[in-house]
Order: sequence, then C-alpha cells, then structure tokens
Amino acid sequence: MRGSRKALLGASPVLLAVAAFGWHVRRNMGAWPSELRRIAARSPHAPDGTFANREPGLPRPDLTVRQIATMLLRRRELGSPPGEVPLVRDAPRHQRGPLAATWFGHASVLLEIDGVRVLTDPMWSRHASPVPGFGPSRLHEPPVPVAALGEVDVVLVSHDHYDHLDRPTITALAARTGAVFVVPLGVGAHLRTWGVRPHRVVEADWDDVVRVAGLTFTCLECRHFSGRGFTRNTTQWAAWSIAGPEHAVYAAGDTGASAVHARTGAEHGPFDLTLVPVGAYADLWPDIHTTPEQAVSAHVGLRGAVMLPIHWATFALGFHPWAEPAERAVAAAEDHDVRLALPRPGERLALAGDERGGPWWRELSGPGR
Repeated sequence: MRGSRKALLGASPVLLAVAAFGWHVRRNMGAWPSELRRIAARSPHAPDGTFANREPGLPRPDLTVRQIATMLLRRRELGSPPGEVPLVRDAPRHQRGPLAATWFGHASVLLEIDGVRVLTDPMWSRHASPVPGFGPSRLHEPPVPVAALGEVDVVLVSHDHYDHLDRPTITALAARTGAVFVVPLGVGAHLRTWGVRPHRVVEADWDDVVRVAGLTFTCLECRHFSGRGFTRNTTQWAAWSIAGPEHAVYAAGDTGASAVHARTGAEHGPFDLTLVPVGAYADLWPDIHTTPEQAVSAHVGLRGAVMLPIHWATFALGFHPWAEPAERAVAAAEDHDVRLALPRPGERLALAGDERGGPWWRELSGPGR
C-alpha cells in the first residue's frame, strides 16, 4: 500500500503537467460546441444550429488515403520559400492615412481607412494550431511584434480557423490596445472565453451592418466553412465591406469561387481596395479557397480598383510551390488589366498615393519559386 501511495505521489507532478497541457490546448480551442450551437440557432442561416454555404459543393478527386497522406507529408517541403523571406521591420505605429495597407503575412493586414486603423485576421503565433509546437508552422517570422503595432481601433475577424483566429494574438491585442473586435456570429464566444470584455466584442451575421470607430462594417456572404475541433460550422464565416467617409475596402478572409462576389460588387461596390486570398488552393477542396485566377475574377466582380493578394507566403497549407500563387495572380491580373498591390511582409503601401510595390519574391531563387 505504501509503495502504491508513493508511486501515485511521485506521478502527480507528471499528471498535473499533462492536465495543465490539456487545459491549455482546450482553452486555445475556444468556446464549447454546445454554446456555439445555441448561438448559431439564433441565425436564419443556421436553423439547425450549424451554418452552411448557399452554393452546392464541387466534386473532389478520387484519391486513396495513401495518396492524400503523401501529399500532406510533402506539402511543407514543396511550399517552402527557396531562401529567407525579406521582411520590413519598421511598423507603422502612428500613421493614419486616407488609404494604406501593411501586410504582415497570410491574411493579417493593418488597414488605414480615412484615418481609422483596422487589423484583419491577426495571426502572430508560430503554429496555426491549438497544440503548442504542432500543426502548420510559419515560413517567416512576424515582421514586427504585436507590441510594435501601436494603437489599433478595430480588429476584424473573418472566421474561426486557427490561421485566422489565434488566441495568443487576440489576448495580446486586447491587453495592449483599446480595439473593438468585430467578428462573425458565434466567434465572439471564443473571445469572451479568452477574457475579452463583452463590450469590446461586436458580432454580425450575413447582411448585418454595424458602425464602429466611424466606419461602416457590412458582414457579407462568402463560401467557406468554420470550426476549431471535430465539430464544424457552428460559427459563421464572412467577408467584410469596410466603408469610411471617402474610401471602401473589401476583406475576403477565406473564400472559394462564388457568384456572390459579383452580387457584392453590384450591391456594395465599388471598392478602392480588395484583400482576396490567392493561396492554399487544392483539388481536394475546390470550393473553399480561390485559385489565383479565381481571386482576380472575384476582384473584377467586386468592382475593385486595387487588389492585395493575401493568404500566401506564410503557411504551407496547399500543395503548390511557395511563390506560385503570386506568379499566377500577376499573370491573371495582366490578362484582366487589374492593378495589384504587392508589398513585402511588413511593408506599408499608401494606396491613395498609388504605391503598389512589385514582385519582390523574384529576388529569391530556387525550387520554391
């Protein structure tokens, strides 16, 4: 009996460490699915407690488990840059221009719209995962730390996937800024679980309009999905129209090709700037991520003036070479006479002054191009 008690006492630090790690992972995941389903049931877009796209899914290729596993194992090697990604490390701490964008990688963009600072889908962690040290890892460091951003007026979130909604980044922004968090319906439950005060969280469903910090945010339909565990679609996913007195920006977040882009352009456009994803496309999920060509077509349908390609360069989430999304976007833009903004990660472009950057990735050479 004494020996068993000693063994239990000796094991208790290990058990406590495992329990603490498990609690940390669960906390990163956010709100419980049962709570999210109750919130979703309030929406006309989720009468059974789960959200859905309005367009039917596209056919997937008939691949074996072995083929899919091989693709997954090779995607980081295939999708890595051939050299060090050039970063611009001078954060725009105080600028409040009429129209400017600082791309920090992936879908994280600091927008300046008529003097208001809006940060989209902030993701500063090393891994896009609830488990520390596991999951898709960054291909370049964040150009600057969160502490170097200065004041942020609004944090805008498109959906709750880990590469767009990151607990450490959200809690750091809540502590260091006075930002209001504008999120799709249900995502606010994650934030409140992480300690963000309820009065700082504004939720919206598709077609809802909210005014925050002098800007008008319209929650718009897009084609994607949501979920941070095994249960999917218990929170809404959305694109956003952000309109100020003089300028308007469209932030797609994640989206597949859809007829909704042309409808959005007709109802809410034109847009001075669009943020449209060009990476992480694959035949395995043909309707939830646009190819570069589909992204350019979406921009045209949105009646956009300048397009900033996002959702590439930072994480290897598709099965394509690292710079392929940018090269294909450039070619498609030339075919459709579309003006692209092409900043390095961390580079601020004053778009009202027609600064649009250039194909900086060509400075790197090798198989990642």
